[in-house]
Amino acid sequence: MAETQTLQTPVVAARDRAEESDAPARSLWRRMEPWAFGLGSIVVLLLVWQFLPSFVPMKAGTKLFFTVPSHIAGTLWRMFATGSVWAPLGVSATAFAIGLGLAIAAGLPLGILLGRSTVLNAMFDPFITAFNATPRLVFLPLLMLWFGIGLWSKVAIVFLGALFPLLINTYEGVRNSDKLLINVVRSFGANEWDIARLVVLPNSLPFIIVGLRLAIGRAILGVVVAEFFGAQDGLGVIMVRAASGFRVDVVFAGLIIFAGLSLLMTGLVQLLEKRMSRWRPDHANAG
Repeated sequence: MAETQTLQTPVVAARDRAEESDAPARSLWRRMEPWAFGLGSIVVLLLVWQFLPSFVPMKAGTKLFFTVPSHIAGTLWRMFATGSVWAPLGVSATAFAIGLGLAIAAGLPLGILLGRSTVLNAMFDPFITAFNATPRLVFLPLLMLWFGIGLWSKVAIVFLGALFPLLINTYEGVRNSDKLLINVVRSFGANEWDIARLVVLPNSLPFIIVGLRLAIGRAILGVVVAEFFGAQDGLGVIMVRAASGFRVDVVFAGLIIFAGLSLLMTGLVQLLEKRMSRWRPDHANAG
């Protein structure tokens, strides 16, 4: 038995060394696996889309409304190379930025106030529930009458679309804050501002981040809707004009630009979440 153990020990040691040498590669693959599968699925979709007309017979009318990724990529390149996209993109981005900024400035403090005050919550909850359940598109005719066909009607529809996801998620985050921790901080003489700054806001951060992600999507949707139905300038107007002229590649190019803007803003929110995660109590305790 002792001799067997003596023979097995070098084998086990060699296996352990091999596993340790393979550990960095496995760790790298675990980090890259979501990106690899995600990128692979996108590549497969684009290849199928690109070569679909070669395998599926299409009538002349169907081909008129169909395009392939290579044509869309060429259209995107020409739009950016000639500079024809910059002016409408600037108009859309301005409406998006102003509307989302106003929604953040109003939604965060209002959500905290409603979450901390039962009286204010009882007063405003019916209005918030009703407006949140109402499609934003029904407000567009009124906003066009009040603000005209231009920038500020788009800002208003973006504001309405982004406000309620952020407000409601902030409210839920405040309501789900650690009551025991609040009582402990209050027992040390903290006022309401200290409680909100030290306990409520850090505990609400995951809810606020989710609300901000939803608000970004609603804000971009608001820009698209406003420019489709009541605007004179903007990327959405370019898409509508292209659709009326059967230029499907331009429509897809505008869609990709809007999707890219959404991904960029969502990535910035994720970076913000990582930077601000150190405020959270569970993160501080883990450190």
